[in-house]
Amino acid sequence: MRLDGRIALVTGAGSGIGRALSVELVRHGAEVLLVGRRQAALEETRAALPDPSRGTVLVADVTDPAAISRLVERTGDLGQLDLLINNAGTVLSGPLSGADPDGRRRLIEINLLAPMELTVAFLPLLRLAKPSRIVNVGSVFGDIGFPYFSAYSASKFGLRGWSEALRRELAPSGVAVTYAAPRGTRTPASDGFAALVDAFEMPLDPPEKVARLIVGGILRGARDIYPPGPERLFVLLQRLMPRLIDRAVITQTAKAVAKLSAK
Repeated sequence: MRLDGRIALVTGAGSGIGRALSVELVRHGAEVLLVGRRQAALEETRAALPDPSRGTVLVADVTDPAAISRLVERTGDLGQLDLLINNAGTVLSGPLSGADPDGRRRLIEINLLAPMELTVAFLPLLRLAKPSRIVNVGSVFGDIGFPYFSAYSASKFGLRGWSEALRRELAPSGVAVTYAAPRGTRTPASDGFAALVDAFEMPLDPPEKVARLIVGGILRGARDIYPPGPERLFVLLQRLMPRLIDRAVITQTAKAVAKLSAK
């Protein structure tokens, strides 16, 4: 998919992967609609673009149906939408015993329900622009359920399933669907579980690296986008030999818990 002259909408554009994606898209000639809850953060993203005139700030909470309607109206005024990137997300980590029910509901609302509702709302515009594309940004934890990230894993498993079904349903209408599954990324969200990152010895990629990987996948029309390296092998083993991954992750978890307890 060529990006020159295309219009892309990126949710969660105020920081992290969303900001890096916006920069990378503009670098390839796209115009970007920057969507997020915080005006100041979105303005910072716009200023960071290679050409700030190619960015439009749209403040919206993607879990609010009225806000979604306003986004569709504003986007419709532009006459087209070629690329919808459902990137906004949140992370809930820690043992189940300490989890907050409201936090779980909010996580599912942001990570899974919001991409569903945004997709349905923007589908008429995407069909008009065919060939067009929807990109759902998930996680490797959407393939490998990870301890202490159980609710987060569940939301990304759901997003992956939604993406697969959506791809098959929309293919005849000229709207393609890509599921992107980065591994851990160093963003403001990762600061909230730094102790777990350390205990599990999780590698964290810079968001710019993740953005290059995702945009590269968009350019070549990729069905799925996974990071190169051992994670890709683990995903394959998870599907073919899940008990092997069970043993490896359970062993890793025992070591991580011991490390956390020693602090």
